[in-house]
Amino acid sequence: MKSGGNGRQAGQEERKLEIEILHLIEGAKKAEGIAVVIDVFRAFSMECYLYAFGAREVRPVGSIGETFAWREKDPECILAGERHGRRIEGCDLGNSPSAVTPAAVRGKRVIHTTSAGTQGIVNAGGAEEILTGSFVNAKATAEYILAKQPRRVSLVAMGREGLEETEEDELCAAYLKSLLTGAEMPDIDRRLWGLRSGGGSHFFDPALREVYPQQDFWMCIARDRFHFVLRAERDGNGLLSVPVGLGHLV
Repeated sequence: MKSGGNGRQAGQEERKLEIEILHLIEGAKKAEGIAVVIDVFRAFSMECYLYAFGAREVRPVGSIGETFAWREKDPECILAGERHGRRIEGCDLGNSPSAVTPAAVRGKRVIHTTSAGTQGIVNAGGAEEILTGSFVNAKATAEYILAKQPRRVSLVAMGREGLEETEEDELCAAYLKSLLTGAEMPDIDRRLWGLRSGGGSHFFDPALREVYPQQDFWMCIARDRFHFVLRAERDGNGLLSVPVGLGHLV
């Protein structure tokens, strides 16, 4: 029989956190343990701002048909939908946080469908728990995970439409991993700033300003702005993003 000290050491080894960075929709399907589905530009930054601006609830959905079906269930709901970056015709909002005002969403249910982020949530059915991932609440998300002491975390960088890797989502996955492991990432702000000429360059293209307002870029890289986590849950009406520890608001 092992001594008590060895037993404690073995227990500590058993609790060692396993972190895997996965990619795109296929990665979401492989996610296990606590899955963090990452979409920086702009889905899960958008959902944080929606709650910060007073939305009653935010429901991520996969299909356009399911989005519009909510009009029958709740005529007062706000439809926020995007495909290929553009607002879906007939939706009240696209996927632009800078286009949201507190007056438009306060107290409202928001139905949210996007090309990448919400698809990741829908496809991460093998995970024990699903969180959304973005820079605006990354530290809160890491702290939440560490407090739960899981065995495994899957960081899923959703990329462009869930099919092509993007610099910003890969960077967010690396940043989250650094927070979870305690490894410093001293160049994170420089790398975020560098996205202007990389993964976020479309926000600075005058020809795309209507689809990708420059202000969205700055809102989405506002690192650790919010001190709450968004956890995906399921109820009788489908998926729901639930804010945990709703605190610091804009």
